[in-house]
Amino acid sequence: MTAPWTVSFTSDNIAGASPEVVAALAACNSGTARPYGNDDATARARARLADAFERPVELLLVPTGTAANALALAALVPPWGGVVCHREAHIDTDECGAPEFYTHGAKLMPQDGPDAKLDAATVRTALAGVADVHVVRPACVSITQITETGAVYTPAEVAEIGAACAEAGVPLHMDGARFANAVAALGCAPADITWRAGVRALSFGTIKNGTINADAVLLFDPAPAWEAALRHKRAGLLASKMRFVAAQMEAYLEGDLWLANARHANAMAARLEAGLARVPGVGIVGPAAANILFCKLPQPLIAGLLAEGFAFYHDRWAPGVVRLVCSFATTAAEVDAFVAAAERLARG
Repeated sequence: MTAPWTVSFTSDNIAGASPEVVAALAACNSGTARPYGNDDATARARARLADAFERPVELLLVPTGTAANALALAALVPPWGGVVCHREAHIDTDECGAPEFYTHGAKLMPQDGPDAKLDAATVRTALAGVADVHVVRPACVSITQITETGAVYTPAEVAEIGAACAEAGVPLHMDGARFANAVAALGCAPADITWRAGVRALSFGTIKNGTINADAVLLFDPAPAWEAALRHKRAGLLASKMRFVAAQMEAYLEGDLWLANARHANAMAARLEAGLARVPGVGIVGPAAANILFCKLPQPLIAGLLAEGFAFYHDRWAPGVVRLVCSFATTAAEVDAFVAAAERLARG
């Protein structure tokens, strides 16, 4: 019998919302507002995003990251096209076929690469298919920031992939479920790893970093905007009371709360890595480039930590490999308690 779940490092989507986001929801609850995204809060959120990305953006607010990815790809890829992605990309492993469903059948074309990352050479090879009516033609490339193994694409790496896409005449999509963590880790401008590097559409994730249900599709190319808007409505994602979603996005961006939250999550992962590196028998597998840490633990240590009420995913990637994810709400006390327990159990 395990202890009650007390401290969890399973994911960053288990935390609540930032107090500022909750306050914004309460504040927008009074009075009336125009429906379907024609309200002032949506306009302000769009303006804040334009400021953050240093250019106007087409904004489609959605309630989940799955919806953001699938909607963005549907606006970029025809049903007979293909989406080049990494074999471990979330769109291929954890979306229950949503990209194929939204695109009406576009084929995912998974590729290999270390740290769940694509590189320009792999992309060029994947895009150099034969022009034949019997063969699926790649119509888009999708990369994940940060990747499923916690790695971060640098501005140069994104730009190289963007150049390969431009050469082939296909758009580049970025799944940014943890986009804020990447920006915080890199210390770069959001534009440097998106449109300046060739990204045409971004799934802008906020839910893992402090909102409730306010992810978004950002289009840096206005060409597919009208089709994307129609698909947004047709998919049942155009909320009538959109102000409640937009208010979360506005609060998330206000005063760079999104970056402060991400910096904290990243710092907690770094603290976790530094602590576990001192524990006998623990090996760091994937250093915490942002807010995710992979390490290898002896099975008795895994069992002991679970029995003491700590929660985390383990043995999904390889025997003894553990994934630890920190969020904006993770505290130093929780990290230190986990490290202390690991050290005590390892030495005992």
